[in-house]
Amino acid sequence: MGLKFYTIGDRETVLGFSLAGVPGQVVSTPEEAVEALDAAFKTEGLGIIIISERVAHDIREHVNQYLYNTSFPLIIEIPDRDGPMEGRGTVRDQIRAAVGVRF
Repeated sequence: MGLKFYTIGDRETVLGFSLAGVPGQVVSTPEEAVEALDAAFKTEGLGIIIISERVAHDIREHVNQYLYNTSFPLIIEIPDRDGPMEGRGTVRDQIRAAVGVRF
């Protein structure tokens, strides 16, 4: 059995991933995003959390607590329907940073 994925983001991002079989939670406020991230970290067998950059930006301190204090599940930030935020690397850069593998 492989790693389980979970998505946190706007409606379009979560819907897109759900079409590929990846469950997730739509969030529209920072409070909802914090709750969704905390719940995801408590989910048994979850390997990768995919969160949209804008949502992660809105709860940066909370995301960073997990990034710097836990090694699993991985958090990968991706652009949403509005495209990448200024100054952010590509999705490939994010995966490389999270996993430590060049491809």
